[in-house]
Amino acid sequence: MDVPDTTRIALCGKGGVGKTSVAAIMVKLLSGNGRRKVLAIDADPACGLAVALGVTVLRTVDDIRKDLIDRLRQGMPQAAPQTLRQLDYEVFGALHEQDGFAMLAIGRPEDEGCFCKVNSLLKDIIVELAGSFDVVVIDGEAGVEQINRRVMKTVDHLVLVSDTSAKGIGVAGSIAHVAADNRAVDFTSMGLVLNRVKDLSEVDDIRTRTGLPIYGWIAEDDLIREFDFRGRSLTELPETSFALGVVADILGGMGLLGKAGE
Repeated sequence: MDVPDTTRIALCGKGGVGKTSVAAIMVKLLSGNGRRKVLAIDADPACGLAVALGVTVLRTVDDIRKDLIDRLRQGMPQAAPQTLRQLDYEVFGALHEQDGFAMLAIGRPEDEGCFCKVNSLLKDIIVELAGSFDVVVIDGEAGVEQINRRVMKTVDHLVLVSDTSAKGIGVAGSIAHVAADNRAVDFTSMGLVLNRVKDLSEVDDIRTRTGLPIYGWIAEDDLIREFDFRGRSLTELPETSFALGVVADILGGMGLLGKAGE
């Protein structure tokens, strides 16, 4: 069951537009003062959030799912209820705690199969686990459907991240359409974060074309590019980072931080 005291933020967008960087900076800012319990969920099969946060993933939810299904296939039917009851302990064991936040990697599904009971239980366990945190940041795939199917049905803030390219904006618009019309994920607010902006006129043009609220825009940040190139965790970004200030303001608009990242 969803716990209303937990604020859930899901980020979606075309690959390569900076979605994971924004998610990692959110985790850094939200966990920085130690007053909040923050859970980062890496729901993108590429597992980029783990890299951006400097986390080494040893076990994913899909590893657990695959092992469990293998045991159910090989074992005796009467052992199934006990095996399923142990599932929550295995998911909690895959939780990685580091530097003021915890992280759970969903991983890459090898074979969906027909084990609906297992899939449903895993999703319920993730929702229950998320409810013990103050804020949950989900780095999702391009589409919102995967967040619903593999993580949770309801989020508070659906954040669409894009660069200013026609492809990126097109994907963001498609996600917004699916989310709003098909209700693939239930959300309270939805908006766009623009990355690698070169001119303010781009922001105004995209706002007019999409009709979406613009949560914030980030100029090309050479510091983030350098961190990515060197494989450094974005939790080490200095306070002088332009992107850090923009994301702090976005979180402030959500009521999660003061405008100065307080």
